[in-house]
Amino acid sequence: MTALPGKTPGTDDAPAEDAPAAPAPGDGAEGPSPDGPTAGPNAAEAAVGEATGADAVDVVAEAASASSEEPPEAVEESAKTEKPSEAANSSVASADGSAAEETSEASADGSETAEASADGSETAEGSADAAPAAELSEAQAELAAQRELRERIEKRKAEKAAPISAGGGLSGTAADLLAAVRAVESGEKAGTAFFARTAPAPAPAPASPRPAPAAAQPPRPAVPEVPAPQAASPEALEAVRAVLAQGGAPEALARPAVDALGEQAAELLRTDPWHLLTVSGVRPEQADGFARALLGSECGPDDGRRTAALVGRLLEQAALRGHTALDAAAVRTALAGHAVRDPDAAVLNAVEEGVALLFGEGGDAEPDETDAEDGEPDEDGVREADPTADADAAPVRMFLGLDRYALAEESLADGLARLVNTCEKTADWTEAAAGAPSPSAAELIRTVASAGLVVHSGGEAARAEPAALIAAARGLGLRALGAAHSEDGRRRLAAATGDPATAVTLAGLLSGAQGPGRDEDGALALDLLVVLDAPQLDVEGAAVLVEALADGARLVLSGDPGVLGSAGAGRVFADVLAARACPQVVSRTPDPGPIGELVSGVGIGELNQVDAPGKEVVIVPVRDAGEAVHRTVQLVADSVPRAFSIPAEETQVITVGHGGAAGTRALNEALKQRLNPGPGRFGGFDPGDRVVHVPAPGRAVPGVVRSADGEGLHLDCGGVPVVVPQERVESSVRHGWALSAHQAAGMRWPAAVVVLPGDAAQGLSRPWVYTAFGRGERHLSVVHGADRALPHAVAEVPAQERTTRLRPLLEALLTPDAASPTG
Repeated sequence: MTALPGKTPGTDDAPAEDAPAAPAPGDGAEGPSPDGPTAGPNAAEAAVGEATGADAVDVVAEAASASSEEPPEAVEESAKTEKPSEAANSSVASADGSAAEETSEASADGSETAEASADGSETAEGSADAAPAAELSEAQAELAAQRELRERIEKRKAEKAAPISAGGGLSGTAADLLAAVRAVESGEKAGTAFFARTAPAPAPAPASPRPAPAAAQPPRPAVPEVPAPQAASPEALEAVRAVLAQGGAPEALARPAVDALGEQAAELLRTDPWHLLTVSGVRPEQADGFARALLGSECGPDDGRRTAALVGRLLEQAALRGHTALDAAAVRTALAGHAVRDPDAAVLNAVEEGVALLFGEGGDAEPDETDAEDGEPDEDGVREADPTADADAAPVRMFLGLDRYALAEESLADGLARLVNTCEKTADWTEAAAGAPSPSAAELIRTVASAGLVVHSGGEAARAEPAALIAAARGLGLRALGAAHSEDGRRRLAAATGDPATAVTLAGLLSGAQGPGRDEDGALALDLLVVLDAPQLDVEGAAVLVEALADGARLVLSGDPGVLGSAGAGRVFADVLAARACPQVVSRTPDPGPIGELVSGVGIGELNQVDAPGKEVVIVPVRDAGEAVHRTVQLVADSVPRAFSIPAEETQVITVGHGGAAGTRALNEALKQRLNPGPGRFGGFDPGDRVVHVPAPGRAVPGVVRSADGEGLHLDCGGVPVVVPQERVESSVRHGWALSAHQAAGMRWPAAVVVLPGDAAQGLSRPWVYTAFGRGERHLSVVHGADRALPHAVAEVPAQERTTRLRPLLEALLTPDAASPTG
């Protein structure tokens, strides 16, 4: 790789502006990162100068000790046995302080410890973002769409079979699974008897071709405005404060409790004090102290209210790490760590109370035809397996999941199967494919012509292929549209198609603010939808999207499988790929240039030295976090603008986490002092500050502060004016000169500076490095203090697996020949 010129740090003849200064008191003032000690000097000690020379600095390519991309599993977070505190007051005294910060940073990034409000873990923080009064904001409409889906799911649940007597809180599939588990545990039936593959429904007749769209779209009907969340009533707040005071909890929790539990929060807390765990920042031991103060001797470690709340919390914490389900054995182990004496009974209690749903998965869960012929069906239609055949059968693994994710996965699987089965498969797009700009684009066009669901994978350069598909489909008279994860992705797609009307953001499409609107049946008025940045789709968002597509519509999921996954729960893109549920087109278009070569190597586990004659890739070795902050500011403010004519506002800093001496907080503080100093008179912000705004969970939108007034903080987010109400600013806006890799996913900048301090080892993984290194279009600087942890992460630390159910659901619904991989 090519380094910016300079001398070894500290030499007398180093350029004055590039000589490392002693860290100021504010540089890295937060102290060592909790992730580990700061590493020593890098083996390569060449300094960075003016970005005009050709000194080469090799990346250290030796393997080091194992490191992990993500924090420990949610079920391991409470391994210590809880003990009653002496006073309830002391057990909850910090619930509004350190505990809140700890939980708020428990990662909506999906896999790294992150600041919740900057990564999307807060709920609907931007629902009151400014828009014309008669229109619906993106966040409000997105939440409305999710609410509509959940209402539909609840209606479906209500229509299922009545609950069984042993599980009064369950119905339908969940009740059947509970009965199955008990039958297996009691030895009444073999585990394989409950898992016969469901035959796929026959494909309906192909839908008739839709007429070509008119030259001009008719006026879009006004979308009804979703009312903003009502503020907590003074009476409810006062009642909750009284209960909190009685239990020794701080009054500061009153408003969050009402927000989480509603107007009946006081009564709920009084009858079940462990409802306090639904409040962000409250830990189990604090809720235990609160319960003891209210209930006295009535409560104990095996209280059903307590164990149910703990199970719910474990599953919520797992969802923050991307899981839609957890192994029941892991949940039982975690409950034992919380001093629960009978974890098995606690799990069953949580299932019966409806806190969690129970699912089964086993090696022989799908017997073949020969096995199916052994035994007769019982009165419930379940065929008994041959007892002699079960001796070597794999055990059935049981999983627990929250109903919101379980039902979203089921709805998504049903919706994808519907698209596969209702699509016209005899369309001939040969002529359109012949005019494609590349062989890969032609192959994608031919494949989509005969399939309702297609997966397209490739790097940044491969984004030209979905653009060609959209143009070809519109040339055939189809209503075709591309949807990107971010406003930046939308602009890049519009530039590739040459028509701004062909590109929207997913949030804008679902809200009705962008795109063609809905047809008379309420479905999106589209014949073909191409979703770019598909790895960023979480299961709930994907379920809402697929539910909005009409029968006969085509859906293409396009993205790079090497990048970090979604901030929300699920792994939709990876599960659809793994299930082989549809045709797959793999792009053969490589990413160009030294950055593309470097990132492609990382994708296959190799950290290669690349030839960068134009200094497209530069390694900047640093000794410690303080020097990392100093060098980062120097690069953004001086070196990159001078060498590449890329202004500071077009350079993005990316680092591993938010805390620590070189996390986003420390870097943003230093960058603000250099690039836009000011008193922060608007809630800590000044006009001109770069920020990141979270209008809805999982969405990080970069912007710039323009002004502030009585309405709130005025932002410019990619040309879109946004007003964040005053009460939302603290929780939904952060400075944005430096972002985490999860926040940066789906976006690119002319230049990127990736900061790897010595304490970053535990947060590094191959997907993290792949994502971070790929954010720069023209230039990439790596401020490297992680030493051997970087090559080790690239070679040895793949993405952490997420436990989900979408893949087996798709495999059961779709026929084996649904997929014909190409490329």
